[in-house]
Amino acid sequence: MTARARVRAPELIGAGGWLNTGGKQLTLADLRGSIVILDFWTFCCVNCLHVLDELRELEERHRDTVVIVGVHSPKFAHEAEHGAVVDAVERYGVRHPVVDDPELASWKQYAVRAWPTLVVVDPEGYVVAQHAGEGHAHALEKLVTALEHEHAAKGTLRRGDGPYVPPEPVATDLRFPGKVLALPGSGHFLVSDSTRHALVELAADGESVVRRIGTGERGLLDGDAATARFSEPQGLALLPDGTVVVADTVNHALRRFDPATGEVGTVAGTGKQWMQGSPASGRAREVALSSPWDVAWFEDRVWIAMAGVHQLWTYDPAGDRVEVAAGTTNEGLVDGHARDAWFAQPSGLSAAGPRLWIADSETSALRWAERAADGADSVDGSGGTGGADYVIRTAVGTGLFDFGHRDGAAGQALLQHPLGVTALPDGSVAVSDTYNNALRRYDPATGEVSTLATELREPSDATVVDGDIVVVESAAHRLTRMHLPEEAVRVEAVAHRTRRDATGVTAGPFRLDVVFSAPPGQKLDDRYGPSTRLLVSATPPELLAEGAGRGTDLHRDLVLDPSVPEGVLHVSAMAASCDVDDSDNPNPYPACHVHQQDWGVPVRLTPDGDPRLALVLAGMDTAAG
Repeated sequence: MTARARVRAPELIGAGGWLNTGGKQLTLADLRGSIVILDFWTFCCVNCLHVLDELRELEERHRDTVVIVGVHSPKFAHEAEHGAVVDAVERYGVRHPVVDDPELASWKQYAVRAWPTLVVVDPEGYVVAQHAGEGHAHALEKLVTALEHEHAAKGTLRRGDGPYVPPEPVATDLRFPGKVLALPGSGHFLVSDSTRHALVELAADGESVVRRIGTGERGLLDGDAATARFSEPQGLALLPDGTVVVADTVNHALRRFDPATGEVGTVAGTGKQWMQGSPASGRAREVALSSPWDVAWFEDRVWIAMAGVHQLWTYDPAGDRVEVAAGTTNEGLVDGHARDAWFAQPSGLSAAGPRLWIADSETSALRWAERAADGADSVDGSGGTGGADYVIRTAVGTGLFDFGHRDGAAGQALLQHPLGVTALPDGSVAVSDTYNNALRRYDPATGEVSTLATELREPSDATVVDGDIVVVESAAHRLTRMHLPEEAVRVEAVAHRTRRDATGVTAGPFRLDVVFSAPPGQKLDDRYGPSTRLLVSATPPELLAEGAGRGTDLHRDLVLDPSVPEGVLHVSAMAASCDVDDSDNPNPYPACHVHQQDWGVPVRLTPDGDPRLALVLAGMDTAAG
């Protein structure tokens, strides 16, 4: 880790107050003697959810010495609402104190630049490490163990219960449900009861519980309805044989549920998260997945909204294979050939005729996939499935940083982090516009966007039944049935940009450095080629006169065009490290770890701007802390 002077951790500031503390307002002085891990997160961010999962084991293993504090730092306007943060803390099973920082005060104090970022504070109150992105659990385990030994010897480590106080449980049949499926024949509904790690079959009234599938405890276990386990399941898709494929999101797996027998089995995924460099096609049970959020049956296979890696994948039950269908893993909004397209947490799918509609949540966009007009086959198979050539198009949405609630022509309409999309009988599309608490409609025939309903609580999916639409009101823990209105609801247009200050930078020659120090006990893994990767692009592309593209160094000399006053630098970095084995008979297959993060850094060109931007992947940097 890069050497630097000891820096006292700034006090935590959050205008929204503290959660999970029984009403107590904590200070860092209250936590002195504990190893404190600050988790800067926001609940829209799938990478943040991955880190929450990574921290669970460490949190349990070191519960008498480590205090994790979530610092909720919103991206979207909805995420700045205190009630929404309260819901998210319960929804995602956060079992540590959280400070609600709607104005990004602590984010600025700690010079954070990315969601998620982890900052480690030692028992004496000094910052000792900073990590951005995912894949740092092993490094944190090593660091925490070392800090325990060091501060136990110094007498500065305090053991005991932390300040976490669980909220009172609430009795409801559903708890933050995710997706809904109308079961044929019975008129019943199947709902993914995400926070309770189960599926629930409801009667035709949408309220009466017929049965629960799963124990309600987090896990990955096949079996009958009484013994199976899930972990935050989301998407549901009916297969031609009458069984249902379930996107078991936090298990990084696809499960199959048979409504006739109640049996649950695993059909795809290894139970581990896919990371860069892993196989992206092969036998379904041998290839890792990454936060599959929704599934849909389209063109003779299951399409998967792979939110965790910003791609679409497919699962072919007949061939027992999974493969990438669209997306590069880069986060953003880029249309065109499927193999070149960029997505940002695709979270909702709905098939209608020749189109697969996509709710691309982080770009607040409605998009679709369809076969290329010429029907040509993919050159290398990477752009589609079964050799088919697909293209990606955008109906509504402009990118990662613009969102709001605006109806009218699709080219200027705005959504806010939609999680669901539903094809309607008349050829139009309903969008579960989650963070606007609204149901929206896009009509491809007219190119117009309208609002069907407002004052829904975080709608995340919908299905059409007998001319009505049944909406999952996730934050209201229920299904809501309504007639499809003939006239739109009039709403006042609102436009937003992401709540982050632009960084002042200089035009012309510009240096980008990604700081990475291999954690103690590890070294860069270059056995099979370069151990690092860096991809740089910009919005608008003209901002980068020179330096765009990919390479293997974690630094890049750029040239910023002085005629482009502001924009966003998109930086994606990855580093692979392996454990060091200094024994006489070293293990030829040491444990290896992948560290990765995507940054979108708003920049403004100013005469007195900084000629260097340092982004910390792991370690510390004096310019970034």
